[in-house]
Amino acid sequence: MSNPTIHTGPVPAIITPELIALDTGLGTTKEAVIEALAHQLAAAGRTTDVNSLRDAALARESQSATGLPGGIAIPHCRDESIVAASLGFARLDPKVDFGAPDGPADLVFLIAAPAGAGAEHMKLLSSLARALVKPEFVSALRNAAGADDVVGLVEDVLHPAPAAAPAATPAKAPAVEKVTTAKSPSEPVGDTGPSGAEQTIVAITACPTGIAHTYMAADSLVAAGERAGVKVHVETQGSSGSTPLSPDTIAAASAVIFATDVGVKGKERFAGKPVVASGVKRAINEPDAMITEALRAGLDPNAATVAGSAVSDTEQTGGGDVGWGTRLRQILLTGVSYMIPFVAAGGLLIALGFLLAGYEIADTASDITLDNSLTSLPDGGLMTYLGAVLFQLGSLAFSFLVPALAGYIAFAIADRPGLAPGFTAGAVAVFVGAGFIGGLIGGLIAGFAALYIGRIGVPQWARGLMPVVIIPLFASLVVGLLMFIVLGKPLAALTDGLTDWLNGLSGSSAVVLGVILGLMMCFDLGGPVNKAAYAFAVAGLSVTDHASLQIMAAVMAAGMVPPLAMALASTVRPGLFTPAERENGKAAWLLGASFISEGAIPFAAADPFRVIPSMMAGGAVTGALIMAADVTLSAPHGGIFVSFAIGGLLWFFVALAAGTIISAACVVAAKQFIRPRKVADTEAKVLTAA
Repeated sequence: MSNPTIHTGPVPAIITPELIALDTGLGTTKEAVIEALAHQLAAAGRTTDVNSLRDAALARESQSATGLPGGIAIPHCRDESIVAASLGFARLDPKVDFGAPDGPADLVFLIAAPAGAGAEHMKLLSSLARALVKPEFVSALRNAAGADDVVGLVEDVLHPAPAAAPAATPAKAPAVEKVTTAKSPSEPVGDTGPSGAEQTIVAITACPTGIAHTYMAADSLVAAGERAGVKVHVETQGSSGSTPLSPDTIAAASAVIFATDVGVKGKERFAGKPVVASGVKRAINEPDAMITEALRAGLDPNAATVAGSAVSDTEQTGGGDVGWGTRLRQILLTGVSYMIPFVAAGGLLIALGFLLAGYEIADTASDITLDNSLTSLPDGGLMTYLGAVLFQLGSLAFSFLVPALAGYIAFAIADRPGLAPGFTAGAVAVFVGAGFIGGLIGGLIAGFAALYIGRIGVPQWARGLMPVVIIPLFASLVVGLLMFIVLGKPLAALTDGLTDWLNGLSGSSAVVLGVILGLMMCFDLGGPVNKAAYAFAVAGLSVTDHASLQIMAAVMAAGMVPPLAMALASTVRPGLFTPAERENGKAAWLLGASFISEGAIPFAAADPFRVIPSMMAGGAVTGALIMAADVTLSAPHGGIFVSFAIGGLLWFFVALAAGTIISAACVVAAKQFIRPRKVADTEAKVLTAA
């Protein structure tokens, strides 16, 4: 097929008859249907690269299925190859499964938006998404006699006729984008009913792309609220912009619904509100159930609240899309993410101390900093003194590593009341020698103890004391007693045994460990497996023995491989990659050099079965070579910019280059000779959770 024409004149209509296929078969799988619709758009000159459009839509499909109840599917994407916002439509015969809970779809819209689409285009596309939750619109599409009829129906939704009076425009789509209510959108933001007695619920909806599900979920919740006689205000955090809910509206609401697949912006605004949380698709599929749960939560004094935790939110939702495994991963990653600044600052200061004063400064830094000054320099002069000060600063920052890990794990479970018992648990773990493992377990115990205590009913006069006195006191007591009396010694023995095993590694055993660490660093690119390997390495830096420094070198070098390999592959064989991926490849050079593994996520998310194994192969080679060559690293982060902290610098770069070349060669071969496989949702979620 010839290359599509780029429109240089007036912007074409979003949908035209040539973009519509009626009562036809476009294949038996959703991949085939999406590809056929992509070619339909390409034939109309709506994209400069049909393969790029197809891949972008399939990548979005891999994140979560786009099938909706009622035989509808809305695959959608934004991509640089798209010339103008467009809708491809097919009325299928036979139907094709797009992952909807009630069966296959016969009505399919491919929603395609340019990467830099303006707000107006996003509003039009979101208006279509809203209309698809209305039975009368869907029925009209099924009964349309021809393509012109379909165009007319869609245009009526996208550009509704002006109403006679502002108060009589409840169906005008853009009003819902700001703050949706079950009453007329012309009411002022924050209105809670004429008497103030009408029960209200507030909600946030958001999906990764922000084109379709965000707005469909909003309208579904509003309609469910109308059926229940409840006023629902929805803040849509999507691509067409959003007006935040007013403080008065939030204060008047009896509960909040979070129907999101991404983080909630401004979540702290809802602190203390009873909450029901789920993925965005549940609000489309089960809006009545979510409204009922929210109403019940508003009447239950023991219901989960926003000031509680992500775990308690899920526990109360009864059927939300976010499960215990995902929540536990989020909790642990929260602790690690808050720990990393202490690691980065402390580790780099220690490395600078070594640079100025040598490795022997570790034995004398404390005495030098206490006994000397700029006017009374130690033996070795100014460099030794400054090296000692920097090393001591780094050591003090590093001393917060385990308490910060435990404290913010508890924070992720119980919010602010969990901080004190969490930090206490981490401090106890350090004191008894339980280290990183003790901090992780202690943080979990502290968080759940604080969460449980916070749910205990107390008199009104004592509620103000709960978060600042009662919860921290009793949760700290619980976790402290458990750590000292029951868990401390076994965890310390486990930590000591692991340390002794690492110190005893040599030869082939060390190489095997390097392979394992390399595989872990490249498996999920900043996800829980990657973070587990990284946290394991940085925890050893506080010991600064030789084996720990080798492990740190293997982890950082292997973590640099994925973005560098994808940058190399997209440079050497650009034809195998989409335009967006080629642009990502340019940025990946710097990201890889800086040890930011996440730079390879766009490549892996779009094609996990061919990209991830290729990156793991190179990471395993790099990790093995680092251990075999006895390379060491005393800094926890920085990539090539902390070369001064690398022992065996030449071999570090040899190992890095070898892994990068192997990964790049593997991914090029895989893309050229192996056909892409269907990506299951559960596999794709491994990549999007980090």
